[in-house]
Amino acid sequence: MKKTTESSSNYSSLENMSTIDLLTNMNNEDKTVPLAIEKEIQAIESFVDACFERMKTGGRLFYIGAGTSGRLGIVDASECPPTFGVEHGIVVGIIAGGDTAIRKAVEFAEDDIHQGWIDLSAHNINANDTLVGIAASGTTPYVLGAIDKAKEIGVLTAGISCNPGSPLSRVVDYPITPEVGPEFVTGSTRMKSGTAQKLVLNMISTSLMIKLGRVKGNKMVDMQLSNNKLVDRGVKMIMDEINVSYSEAEELLRQHHSVRNSVDHYLAQKKEA
Repeated sequence: MKKTTESSSNYSSLENMSTIDLLTNMNNEDKTVPLAIEKEIQAIESFVDACFERMKTGGRLFYIGAGTSGRLGIVDASECPPTFGVEHGIVVGIIAGGDTAIRKAVEFAEDDIHQGWIDLSAHNINANDTLVGIAASGTTPYVLGAIDKAKEIGVLTAGISCNPGSPLSRVVDYPITPEVGPEFVTGSTRMKSGTAQKLVLNMISTSLMIKLGRVKGNKMVDMQLSNNKLVDRGVKMIMDEINVSYSEAEELLRQHHSVRNSVDHYLAQKKEA
């Protein structure tokens, strides 16, 4: 199988380029990524709708990958609780080599075809759950092994890769395959491929959280108030929603601990008055 992610860069003699040429050429390549994703919108839509049907009845969403792909899945999963207020464990990111691999590459971890399923099994993955394999090449054994086993027990599967016709694209229920072409540095899939994967993951998780009722209007009404910036943002959301002063909104938030609860309590009291 020809891997476009491994194709030779469209540029040569990178070491002889000026800084401005390096930056401009990388930026020009990056501009092509959203256009590649645009061609996959319907594939992403089909997957989100299928995943939502499971998540609305308690199913969980798992991401699994190695290297950059695994780290991107972990980032997306870890941002769901603070952003949308969902419990930890609803969206789960798993990386080849375990937590150590988040910071430091673990040699040959991605080549173990059995370990992915072992890692998933520790979370008691079941037929109501969904598994997204993330692999720029679409050939990572760690991911493919996990997908194969998951399908055997009825888990819904999707794959995010950048090589059309890859083993991952062929085996999953919902292939998502933005073809971004050769990387600026040949084979460095942390660049365009990684950007494409990050954007697709953003689209998947954000769409699902909106459909699950975790956004009201355009606001993160269930976000965790874990720092002063977020508290201030929450106060201003309440002010906009129910037209009260900053101090009143701040007091409501102190008492009820979330934007949603604060607004709901205020409106309920007003209705009773």
